[in-house]
Amino acid sequence: MYRKNAWEKYDENELKNVEELVSGYKAFISKGKTEREAVKLSLTLLKEHGFKEYEEGMNLKAGDKVYFINRGKNVCAYVIGKEKVSKGIRILGAHIDSPRLDLKQNPLYEDSGFVLLDTHYYGGVKKYQWVTIPLALYGVVYTKDGNKVDISIGDDPNDPIVGISDLLIHLSGDQLTQPAHKVIPGESLDVTVGNRPLKGAEKDKVKSYILGLLKEKYGIEEEDFVSSEIEVVPAGPARDYGLDRSMIAGYGHDDRSCAYTSLRAILDLNGTPEFTACTILVDKEEIGSVGATGAQSKFFGNTIHDVLEATGEATNKAFRNCLDNSKMLSSDVSAGFDPLFKGVNEAKNSCYLGEGIVFNKYTGRAGKGGCNDANPDYIAWLRKILDDENVNFQTAELGKVDQGGGGTIAYILGNMNMNVIDAGIAVLNMHAPMEIVSKADVYEAYRAYKVFLEAK
Repeated sequence: MYRKNAWEKYDENELKNVEELVSGYKAFISKGKTEREAVKLSLTLLKEHGFKEYEEGMNLKAGDKVYFINRGKNVCAYVIGKEKVSKGIRILGAHIDSPRLDLKQNPLYEDSGFVLLDTHYYGGVKKYQWVTIPLALYGVVYTKDGNKVDISIGDDPNDPIVGISDLLIHLSGDQLTQPAHKVIPGESLDVTVGNRPLKGAEKDKVKSYILGLLKEKYGIEEEDFVSSEIEVVPAGPARDYGLDRSMIAGYGHDDRSCAYTSLRAILDLNGTPEFTACTILVDKEEIGSVGATGAQSKFFGNTIHDVLEATGEATNKAFRNCLDNSKMLSSDVSAGFDPLFKGVNEAKNSCYLGEGIVFNKYTGRAGKGGCNDANPDYIAWLRKILDDENVNFQTAELGKVDQGGGGTIAYILGNMNMNVIDAGIAVLNMHAPMEIVSKADVYEAYRAYKVFLEAK
């Protein structure tokens, strides 16, 4: 059962391939910090590689490349295969949302000479990790007359940053007696955005100054926050991590590390695949995959219907056959073994940075609750196609049985009667503002995804 660390097998040419892939990934994760930004970057890459947006009435044949967009937050790309679509699809599914802070609908207020933005955290976070770090603002604002205003503040070197203050250590006697989940209450995760008063204003002088800036630069009023979607994320680019530069530190490895490698896998296919290949990037995984842009929406199924129609198989029977015959990798990250916190893991069923893509037969909580539990014959097929191509892979579960747990989108597609397994990248500091992955694992995941899409 011993598997080599992936670094041990690379020659000089392969090391160059690792760095080439990682360079693109670092650029992607540095710019694509929200689901909207990730979709924009994905569309640019798809168009560069000859993909066309689906249009009603299209006729598709083997080798054609097409993509679908859903509300600016989902993208689904297909390369039509040699076999009929009803014979099954090879699907890579990843999510492009990450834990963050969202502005409330009425966020702006002034208190004691400061202007702050009220937030509601999104997904599972340790709240104390989000204070005293540089933060950026991304999102959209829609005015009443229908104008869309894009917001991006904090990542351009010429931009200001924002942040959340914490209590100084000298006065923290009471605070430090609190359990970790209460040290920073959710309602205290308010972002400081200003301290300069507007000369001549009669009240809320600092707020008036900030509103003037927003009006001048973006043409928005305070009431426009009601129809906005603005996310607070860590500022700054992804960086090499470790003196040996073997790892990457950045925000949003969960799950954009799998999203980028899944996207690159379909972009880099060698010729026309035997079976239709698909990469789908979804939203809302961190809050249950709900809503119109989550994996539970009808969007993905609708794209399959459209592809079937465009390839001459527009029947319900063909749709059901397609689902029954499809294979999917739920491309999501796994919890890497951390030597500083050994106690939460069961060592022989943990994943380790540098040892390749990770297969989780099941996730879930407390007795596999809410999980997809992959079929062993499917796992055997995956083992063979990866071993044949010398792709490093490992298996894991999410910590000790009674320690906690988590989930992915795997069960949603499993409920559609597909063969599905979780397959992703080991991460340290998962859900923190700075997560860590191995460059080798990013590369091996890309190779695994590409082998999967090209397999017969």
